[in-house]
Amino acid sequence: MSGILEGKRILITGVLMESSIAFHTAKLAQEQGAEIVLTAWPRPSLTERIAKKLPKPVKVIELDVTNEEHLARLEGLVRDELGGLDGVVHSIGFAPQDALGGNFLNTPFESVATAMHVSAFSLKSLTMACKPLFPAEGAAVVGLTFDAQFAWPQYDWMGPAKAALEATSRYLARDLGKENIRCNLVSAGPLGSMAAKSIPGFSDLADTWNHRSMLEWDMSNPEPAGKGVVALLSDWFPMTTGEIVHVDGGLHAMGA
Repeated sequence: MSGILEGKRILITGVLMESSIAFHTAKLAQEQGAEIVLTAWPRPSLTERIAKKLPKPVKVIELDVTNEEHLARLEGLVRDELGGLDGVVHSIGFAPQDALGGNFLNTPFESVATAMHVSAFSLKSLTMACKPLFPAEGAAVVGLTFDAQFAWPQYDWMGPAKAALEATSRYLARDLGKENIRCNLVSAGPLGSMAAKSIPGFSDLADTWNHRSMLEWDMSNPEPAGKGVVALLSDWFPMTTGEIVHVDGGLHAMGA
C-alpha cells in the first residue's frame, strides 16, 4: 500500500533537533512516500547531523528567510535536487530574548520587527520563493503556529508574531487559491523543542496543558503535530485552505 505522500516533493524548514515537529514531519513524509529537501539556518551542519537519523538521505540547503539572495537562489537549488515541489513546510520562528519572558512592555521595536520578519513575513517570502517550483495542478503550504487567540505567560511578542503569521496564512490562501495553492497552519500544543527551550519560564506556559487539556498531552511527543502537517500536505484535504488545525489535545476549545 502506498503512502499518502507518494510521489510528492516537499521542502521542510526548521529541522534542528530530533524532538522538533519539523523532524517528525520529515520522517513521516519520507515514510509516506515523499521525496524531501531540508533548509537550515544559521547552522546547516546541525541539521545535516540530525538528518542522518531520517529513514533516507536528504539534501540540506542553507536558507536565511530574511536574506533576499538566499531566497532568490532557492528555486535553482531545489530544482536541481527534486525538479519541482508539491509542498512546503514553514517551521520557522524567532524572537530576540528581550521580546520574551515577561518583558512585553519594554521590548524595543527593533526586536519586535525581527520577530515579525522571521516568524510571520517569512511565510510569504518562502512561499513566493518556492512558487515557481509548483506544478500547474497546485501545491500545499503548511506552517506551524501556537494559538494566537490568547495572551500566554512568557510568550510576549511571539504572540503578536504568531497572530501575524495566522493572518498571513489566510491572505496567502486568498491570493493563491485561484492557482490551487492551499495554505494552512497546524496549531500545536507545547513541546520540548528548541523553540520552547529559548523561552524563559516556558514551563509555566506548558503547565496549563496538565490541567486543562481534554486529551492527555505529552510534551515529549511531536508526532501528532507531524501527522497533522503531513495530512495537510496530502491530497486528503483538497478543499481546505486558510485553516488552522489544532493539534493541542483540545485545549483550544476549553473555557474556564
